[in-house]
Amino acid sequence: MENVRNTLDRLIRDRGEDYAALSRLIGRNPAYIQQFIHRGSPRKLAEDDRKLLARYLGVDESLLGGPATVPVAGDLLAVPRLAVEASAGPGALANREETISRFGFDARWLRSVASSPHNVSAISVRGESMLPTLSEGDEILVDGGDAADRLRDGIYVLRVEEALLVKRIALNPAGAGGRRLSIRSDNPAYPDWEECDPASVEIIGRVIWVGRRMA
Repeated sequence: MENVRNTLDRLIRDRGEDYAALSRLIGRNPAYIQQFIHRGSPRKLAEDDRKLLARYLGVDESLLGGPATVPVAGDLLAVPRLAVEASAGPGALANREETISRFGFDARWLRSVASSPHNVSAISVRGESMLPTLSEGDEILVDGGDAADRLRDGIYVLRVEEALLVKRIALNPAGAGGRRLSIRSDNPAYPDWEECDPASVEIIGRVIWVGRRMA
């Protein structure tokens, strides 16, 4: 308890608090905290007193003699959610890209699925051309570091003539005319674009995760 008493005394000084005020905070007589620190009476803080003091002083309860907090596995990284929509339908114009909120994802997981956590952003899906894979209102994570230089079969966000789309891309083998790509919809009710020139498409990034609200 000597370390706990010294720690509490230091916290009180650093925070500009005083013994009497903290004693009253926990519903004790004004000399209670001073006696605990300098006389060792009581021998240890009561659980409720300890919790309240730790919360008020903004420290882990273990510093005041409580059990150590079990750490959460991995740190959370904040992924920006942008004010844009990628159309899985007719094509949405994307001219607003400010951050409107952030999602927290486990850092270890994000590093395992993305080229770099700093390249990832979240946007929403509009339209039905990618059903059943993607639905209207789905939130998708887009890895901007996994774009044209690493292009392979998969679902991507791309820009065609200023319209922002989310589509499935299939690469065709290089022939006499060079490598081509096909832009496809998972929903058979929507058309595909076969044999497109890669130079006519701006690849924004690969879709690496999707989340949706349950009905």
